[in-house]
Amino acid sequence: MNVALDTNAYSDFMRGDASRVAVVRSARSIRLPLIVLAELRAGFAAGNRESSNAANLQRFLASSRVSVLLPDEQTAHHYAQLHLQLRGQGTAIPTNDLWIAALVVQHGLILCTSDRHFRRLSQVVTC
Repeated sequence: MNVALDTNAYSDFMRGDASRVAVVRSARSIRLPLIVLAELRAGFAAGNRESSNAANLQRFLASSRVSVLLPDEQTAHHYAQLHLQLRGQGTAIPTNDLWIAALVVQHGLILCTSDRHFRRLSQVVTC
């Protein structure tokens, strides 16, 4: 299984949530969207454990199964299509999550998340 982690899934994993630990352990590859990396770093900076959280993240990123997923021009096309779909549905999701969805769709990944609004996009498979 090839997965992408949303910010809340990474946080759940780091807290030892059994279902997230199981997903991470069983995944063949784990992708961390750049947007998630930015959200995590922003959260660390606002907290009182920035150094230890950043060190844990660096160890996680050092795994051979983990890589950062970068947006590109094709991601922008997926973003536009998903945005249009949501607009047609009369719904919206947070902008950062729309970028995450575009990356997941582009790369055919399963998104591990607790955010229910991803269900508005049938192309996004979640765990």
